[in-house]
Amino acid sequence: MRIRSLGVIDDAVVELSPGFTAVTGETGAGKTMVVTSLGLLLGGRADPALVRIGAKAAVVEGRIVMRPDAPAAVRAEEAGAELDDGALLISRTVSAEGRSRAHVGGRSVPVGLLGELADDLVAVHGQTDQQGLLRPARQRQALDRYAGDAVAVPLEKYGSAYRRLRAVAVELEEITTRARERAQEADLLRFGLDEIAAVEPVAGEDTELAAEAERLGHAESLASAAQLAHAALAGNPEDPEAIDANMLVAGAHRALESVRSHDPALGALAERIGELGILLSDVAGELAGYADDLDADPLRLAAVEERRAALTQLTRKYGSEGTVDAVLEWAEQGAARLLELDGDDERITELTAERDGLRDELSLLAQALTDARVEAATRFASAVTAELASLAMPHARVTIDIRQAEDPDGVDVDGRPVAYGPSGADEVELLLAPHPGAQPRPIAKGASGGELSRVMLAVEVVFAGSDPVPTYLFDEVDAGVGGKAAVEVGRRLAKLAKSAQVVVVTHLPQVAAFADRQLLVEKTNDGSVTRSGVTVLEGEARIRELSRMLAGHEDSVSARAHAEELLAAARADA
Repeated sequence: MRIRSLGVIDDAVVELSPGFTAVTGETGAGKTMVVTSLGLLLGGRADPALVRIGAKAAVVEGRIVMRPDAPAAVRAEEAGAELDDGALLISRTVSAEGRSRAHVGGRSVPVGLLGELADDLVAVHGQTDQQGLLRPARQRQALDRYAGDAVAVPLEKYGSAYRRLRAVAVELEEITTRARERAQEADLLRFGLDEIAAVEPVAGEDTELAAEAERLGHAESLASAAQLAHAALAGNPEDPEAIDANMLVAGAHRALESVRSHDPALGALAERIGELGILLSDVAGELAGYADDLDADPLRLAAVEERRAALTQLTRKYGSEGTVDAVLEWAEQGAARLLELDGDDERITELTAERDGLRDELSLLAQALTDARVEAATRFASAVTAELASLAMPHARVTIDIRQAEDPDGVDVDGRPVAYGPSGADEVELLLAPHPGAQPRPIAKGASGGELSRVMLAVEVVFAGSDPVPTYLFDEVDAGVGGKAAVEVGRRLAKLAKSAQVVVVTHLPQVAAFADRQLLVEKTNDGSVTRSGVTVLEGEARIRELSRMLAGHEDSVSARAHAEELLAAARADA
């Protein structure tokens, strides 16, 4: 991994061992930047404050060796990335302005993809995780993760039933608590539907009545215009000598008919004039019929206006667009809503029956979930207890207390009001009896500082054994541990490193001595700029760093002897 312009690190290369790598250094030297760098490669939050002062951007590049068929490799290839000789190249850039970019296998990708890959690549365990594990809710989540499908499968079924029960309960409460409002709404709908039904509007009726009212209101002028037009086209019976359009057109047609045989063009015009005569006759006939059919009855006009007034009253109340069609649409929707409201009693019966059935089902699923957790808890507690024996706590015993949470408003199960939550009805708590005869107590209360760190490390190691990832990062999980216990912590991490890659940020020489490779993060100051670098320690350099960690002075003769003794003991143990 290469780190550039990140915090106090100017430019450094971090070479991690395939086995156990220990990262050491003085407080404030920048050890956490190594952890932060790895976090950025895994899709962690990009904080522009991490960019080194004076730099435009911080860059972290990593080379991760993996099998071509590994889940992370397959997912990366789906995103367009390519493996480079069996390794996946990942880079993350964070600008001083806060912009972040990610590249995987030579391809620009969304930062979210790094988080997806991280799930299959690295498991990070730190002091924050330890503090989180002190909370019962986190302990339940941790137990579920350890149990795997044995809990995940029933938990998925339980979750589906729980969500449906919640939805049914909300709907049932809404119907019953708003009964008065719904009754009032139903009364208003009935009134409106009755009012519309009394008028019996027809789609498009308002438009037709408006046209008829316009026609009836001007009946006399319309009839007079039609009669005058008819007389102009077909003549006036009262004046036989009057010349009309039909007569003129007929004369023109006769004039051309007599000579049409001499010129086809003139014959064509004669045909068109003949057609014109026919059209004039048709129009004249329709004008006569229009005048005869025109109803000038004032009673009909009054009836039309009365009907329009009734429709207008409806459109003002129920027609959002001021039309009869909108009124009819409101009536259709109102009838459907009224049917729904009138069915409340039936719906309440249905929902109550479904709720009771879901409660019974939830009770069975919750019990199956509890049984699965109890079985996993037995295995988990035994594994953690065995780990504690390897961490200089041979007489400590870990147990897990699983009990169903009770709530006065919960579901009655065998006379107990059980509180069902999104993850079941179980409360999970990790208990520790540090020595024979001691009463098991919650780990936050039953362990000293050093014991708590070892218990948490044991829990983390057990989790690591159940996590299908090739690399584990432990960030100062050995805080509060010293002496023989620290040696056992180092020995246990070295054992874990035989089957996986382990990276540990530590301040304990007893832990660092067991590492296959030790990296020193060291700060330098030239008077104007402070920077940190990362160095692989070998031979004399490693002894000096272990001496510093032991005595605070790398040239101490006794510390050197102790450091050499630690290294020799670690090599012999391997």
